[in-house]
Amino acid sequence: MAPENDFTKLSDLRAKNGSVRARKRVGRGTGSGSGKTSSRGQKGQKSRSGYSRKVGFEGGQMPLQRRLPKRGFNNIFKKEFSEVNIGMLERFDAGSTVDASALEAARVVRKIAKNGVKLLGVGEIDRPLNMKVQGCSGAARKKIEAAGGSVEVLPLESSPKDENA
Repeated sequence: MAPENDFTKLSDLRAKNGSVRARKRVGRGTGSGSGKTSSRGQKGQKSRSGYSRKVGFEGGQMPLQRRLPKRGFNNIFKKEFSEVNIGMLERFDAGSTVDASALEAARVVRKIAKNGVKLLGVGEIDRPLNMKVQGCSGAARKKIEAAGGSVEVLPLESSPKDENA
């Protein structure tokens, strides 16, 4: 028989002393030390069943998120675009048609935003491209048209899962 190595069997593994405790069993008679009121004290909200403290509750004191002043304006109608600078379009061949799905496939944008892709004018372009995007800045349009390309601004095509909703 082969000599036994130093490997410990899974069945021999034990937790460190004091790291694991038995669950506290409450309401099991006065002799247990936690009977009658089950360690909840006498009356009050915390002694009742179904109690759960709300996040931010400060015992009836005005909570911090209500004491602090609110600042600024949150526009709920704001458009969210995935922004692409024209300097990032070098990887496409001359004359090719580039739309949101092509940009995502080429990993120019990681994820297409809710309102689609917007083209911005940072960088240079030296080849004609036919861009089909949901937004375009004036500088980006000038640079693409100067290189011989075209820009078409379209609404974002909805995916099949959106049509069923």
